[in-house]
Amino acid sequence: MGNNKYKLLIVEDDRNIASFVQTILEANGYQVLTAERCGQGMMVFASHNPDLVVLDLGLPDMDGEEFIRQIRAVSTVPIIVLSARSEERDKVSALDLGANDYITKPFGTEELLARVRAALRVGRHTMQTTTLDGRFQVADLCIDYDRRQVSVGGKPVHLTQTEYNILALLSQHTGKVMTYTAIIREIWGCMDNGSIKKLQVNMANIRKKLGCRPGDNRYVTNELGVGYRMLDE
Repeated sequence: MGNNKYKLLIVEDDRNIASFVQTILEANGYQVLTAERCGQGMMVFASHNPDLVVLDLGLPDMDGEEFIRQIRAVSTVPIIVLSARSEERDKVSALDLGANDYITKPFGTEELLARVRAALRVGRHTMQTTTLDGRFQVADLCIDYDRRQVSVGGKPVHLTQTEYNILALLSQHTGKVMTYTAIIREIWGCMDNGSIKKLQVNMANIRKKLGCRPGDNRYVTNELGVGYRMLDE
């Protein structure tokens, strides 16, 4: 697939990292724009309307989280955070603000490219959701939104209403890491002390019913301490 139609914006003040990322992306057929500060990033974003943003959080003029806030006020463009901050709370905070994914420095070339491909598919999926025929398919898992039915390999899977709602929510954000908080708010409306445990129990049941053994991340991966991601291939 030719990627030349994809424009990517890198907002990163460390020139070595920025040029490393730019080189990798350009070698893989992406068009790359760069900015060293949030303010400059916002201007480039407004004038070029990129398909994806790769964002460092520690920028000289403003925290990257503020950049996410401002972009999310106007756009659903996929955002991948690239950061030296590896604390779970930093990841959760950026993802809850609306980032699609989070890569911790140092990172590998293949990992970066895989996350970029996934995030671009999320962007495409978001735009297509309304025109799809009411179905979601990944590998042999199929979700029929209109009938609220799930099947694996053509065989029906009987989920409770809550289990179905969780799976459908993850599928509508396929490829995106959804934090525990984001899922809980969507499904139950509010957080309480037992919420995460309740979500984990439901997820364990969903996996079992989909035929996944413990540690088998066939359809949904658990980003430890952060949330869940529906795989898109």
